[in-house]
Amino acid sequence: MLSVLISVWIVIQFSIGYHLLSPLILLFLHSLSRKKTFISNAEIPEADYAIIITAYQYVNTLPAVVASVLRLNYQNYLVYIVADNCDTSTLNFTDDRIVLLKPEQVLAGNIKSHFYAIDNFKREHERITIIDSDNLIHPDYLNQLNIFFQNGFEAVQGCREAKNLDTTYACLDAARDIYYHYYDCKLLFNLGSSSTLSGSGMAFTTQLYKNCLGTTEISGAGFDKVLQKLIVGKNKRIAFAPNALVYDEKTARPQELVNQRARWINTWFKYFKFGFGLVFKGLKNASLNQFLFGLTLLRPPLFLFLISSVIMMILNFIYYPLLGFVWLAALMVFIICFITALVASKPDKRIYSSLIGIPKFIFYQLISLSNVRNANNRSDSKRH
Repeated sequence: MLSVLISVWIVIQFSIGYHLLSPLILLFLHSLSRKKTFISNAEIPEADYAIIITAYQYVNTLPAVVASVLRLNYQNYLVYIVADNCDTSTLNFTDDRIVLLKPEQVLAGNIKSHFYAIDNFKREHERITIIDSDNLIHPDYLNQLNIFFQNGFEAVQGCREAKNLDTTYACLDAARDIYYHYYDCKLLFNLGSSSTLSGSGMAFTTQLYKNCLGTTEISGAGFDKVLQKLIVGKNKRIAFAPNALVYDEKTARPQELVNQRARWINTWFKYFKFGFGLVFKGLKNASLNQFLFGLTLLRPPLFLFLISSVIMMILNFIYYPLLGFVWLAALMVFIICFITALVASKPDKRIYSSLIGIPKFIFYQLISLSNVRNANNRSDSKRH
């Protein structure tokens, strides 16, 4: 019986400790890999994009995102705004490229909004890109996406950068994003796997999106988790376009942080099982794409496995001091890898200054954890 308990204890420690060292493993593998250059052929005609912007209950940020779209260095696109359960009386878009759609019945779901736009396309668009109502996009956004579509990819994730850094919470939210973009997007993709999807700033061939989600029912948050699982499950790769910039509104207030993270944590518990399926598929198909991506999906939210790691370290210092030092070393390695991601991304200096607020940031995420059961009932302006 004792040997069984010890074995279980070792498995638990390994399953948590692995995530501390996985960034170092990715860095090492990346240093050994050949860097591939993706070249754009400027002579290829502009592909036809449908830019889908979803809004739920709030429209105050729509004029800004539409203005940023109209500044694109690109001509062949239409914008479809799905104003779900919104008062649109204050909106006045005069450009013919803007199509304002107001569903007669409340949709209350990302996929439903996307397909409402697709069903109301003015023409057959070759590609779609999904933008949140509080995003802004860089003028070269579509041109940068095109580079990867021209190189044969059917799904591309752009890079979401912070639109606001006016509070410590917003800066820490941005620091978290930098970590994920560096390891889960850039390094994973460069190693031959796929970038994770971020919910917005992503683009697909219209046919791929319809094939993946056309018959899928998803309640609550997390459509991007289902979509990426379906794409990688087909052994297609999701490209990462580091220069296809989307500026995302970061959580600036504690209550906003609690509500958002409660939904995100709920989503991870709901969908992390996808990782097991992709790992096994990767082994069966000898697919590095599926295997590495599956391992990534199994990782808990940052704060959760960091807190678990600290608990493991303390317990080991009490009962197995030598292993306690191993855990301490692993935590130090993770911190170094986190800083490596920040340095490589050259962020605003305010992000470095905000790191002192990490304990409070984690505290509010613990509050979020306690609200996981009713996560989808907690709302803020970023919900849809």
